[in-house]
Amino acid sequence: MNSAGPEANSGPAERVTRRMKEDELTRVGLGDLVKMPKRILSALTGPIPVTRSQAIGVSERLSAVTALTSSLEYLAQRKQFRRGGLNHWPTMARGVQGPPVFRKLLNAISREKVTTGLHVARIAVGAGLLLPGQARWRGAGNLFLGVTTAALYPRHRYGTDGSDQVSILVQTATGMARLSTRPQTQDALLWYVALQANASYLISGWMKLLGRTWKDATALSGIMRTRSYGHEPTFELTKKYPKAAKHLTHGVLALECLFPVVYLAGGRLARPVIASAGVFHVANGLVMGLGRFVTAFTSMHPMVAYTSTPRTHPSVADRDDRFLFVGAALLAGAASLAGVVAAQRRMRTLEGWPHSSYLTTRHGNELQYQRSEGDDPALPVLVFVNGLASTSEHFAWITEKITQESGYGVVTYARAGYAGSKYRSTAPYCLAESVDDLVDLVRGVVPEGRKVVLVGHSLGGELARRAAANMGERTQGIVYLDSSHPDELNRSNQQNKAAESVAVLMNTMARSLNAGLGILLARPDWLEALPASCRTRVFAQYTDARLWEAGRREWAVVQQEFRAFDGTLPAVDAHALVISAQQTVDRDPEQLLMHNEIAEMHRAEGRYVESVVLEGADHDSLLTSARFATEAGRQIVAFLDGTQAADAPQVRVTEEAGQ
Repeated sequence: MNSAGPEANSGPAERVTRRMKEDELTRVGLGDLVKMPKRILSALTGPIPVTRSQAIGVSERLSAVTALTSSLEYLAQRKQFRRGGLNHWPTMARGVQGPPVFRKLLNAISREKVTTGLHVARIAVGAGLLLPGQARWRGAGNLFLGVTTAALYPRHRYGTDGSDQVSILVQTATGMARLSTRPQTQDALLWYVALQANASYLISGWMKLLGRTWKDATALSGIMRTRSYGHEPTFELTKKYPKAAKHLTHGVLALECLFPVVYLAGGRLARPVIASAGVFHVANGLVMGLGRFVTAFTSMHPMVAYTSTPRTHPSVADRDDRFLFVGAALLAGAASLAGVVAAQRRMRTLEGWPHSSYLTTRHGNELQYQRSEGDDPALPVLVFVNGLASTSEHFAWITEKITQESGYGVVTYARAGYAGSKYRSTAPYCLAESVDDLVDLVRGVVPEGRKVVLVGHSLGGELARRAAANMGERTQGIVYLDSSHPDELNRSNQQNKAAESVAVLMNTMARSLNAGLGILLARPDWLEALPASCRTRVFAQYTDARLWEAGRREWAVVQQEFRAFDGTLPAVDAHALVISAQQTVDRDPEQLLMHNEIAEMHRAEGRYVESVVLEGADHDSLLTSARFATEAGRQIVAFLDGTQAADAPQVRVTEEAGQ
């Protein structure tokens, strides 16, 4: 037996050939190993090529699952339609506004049998849309789901969590795309949904950046510990692995803020970004119980994939992208219009009233004010101090009541940065600066020797209290209108929890309005309750970033100073009227205790002190509602008359001593 191996039976030429083949195989193996990471990277990155038909088909089926799921959920929870349930229509209908025809239609749809019938029909249509096919009847089915989702939305506004709005968008767009025979129209609709998807992620992400919890990565653990969306096992994991939770939180933030990068570099980031967004929604469904979010938001992803694929790819070679350019042109036009509207509102904000005057304070701030002398120069002048992110026109009902039914003088003004007042101080802001401005205003505007009554709402009440200490005997009294207390952030759990929300609101409004989004703001209900002569001017201030920037500056300092308060209110040698809004003290009894403390610091021999709870009023309607504000004005006039009577014996004693 020959044991020398195969090479012993072969010639030199064969051995050389065999070795060359072995070397070639070795090189091929090494080449595959070198190319493996590139292949993996190529599989994980790049566009997601889907055709127009595929994008419409996948989107409509995912949206159909959303409709099917929601209707099955509502039918399984029919007890919520009845008395005591979250969706009991007679209870919910009280808060519905709109034309009578709209309300009648809602009442008809919201009958239990009609609502049940619509949900049964939606289940049938949704199940039908899950079947294979490209027939045009599917367009009618999608539109039916979109219309009924919109019609039932007011009926089920508790529990929708935003998924219904996305469903309406996708169902309407896919329905119209199915019914259209023009590829250009279909592409325009797909682009419309894709841009809406990008906007939803982008805006959500950048809005999160306005809050502290997302930036310091405590948002995830905070959400997981809530009753509505919390998940205890996940919360425990965030405590056990804080670094991982931090990276995950910042990762979600980056995903939302940077979602439009799917359109960059030839769509190379489309796969990881869209896949990450899908995982994000699946996690929300599993952990937070937002099951409908999974199919609702991912139903927009096929359209994002379709529009982010380069047109050089065969699957989208015939795509019509003109809608993108039309949208850009419309956006540019809307931005120009928003800029013009913002400029007009800024001019209206700055110009003030025809009788406005100006005074420069020791800090260089220029205050815009309005003054009414009153009928009797012997009577005190009332100086009104507005609250945080509020206007001097909020006192309109009260000042109207006082000027018409008494002889007292009235001064209203805007703090530095509000309305037409200019903030020009170069030193770091503190509340003492606003107090100094108020003192300078009184000394510069109210005639020497004439007494002053300070009237402050909310934060304005605290500023009035501090200013009174600097004005000495000129302060006859202070009226506190649902006033702030310097210890409220420490003592009131409700106020403490709301502090972060207030900061986020100020940041959101300031940045949104600076971005020109004021044109999108609707007129709030409280605005329509103000006197008609004030509404346009107040709305101009409300939609101007200056008011919110001033409020943001003040609120940052308020939080610092209030949290550092030592808990002792010094006595104030002046008469006092403390008016509390009933809804304020009912929601937070600690507020009533603090308002009582404000009244107590004024109690002394010869001082007239009253405390009133205005029944039915809340913190804002105390000023904006004609009924509540007029009653507050009546209380103020009665209080002023009481202070005159309280001071009268002292005047007589002084005169007798002089004789």
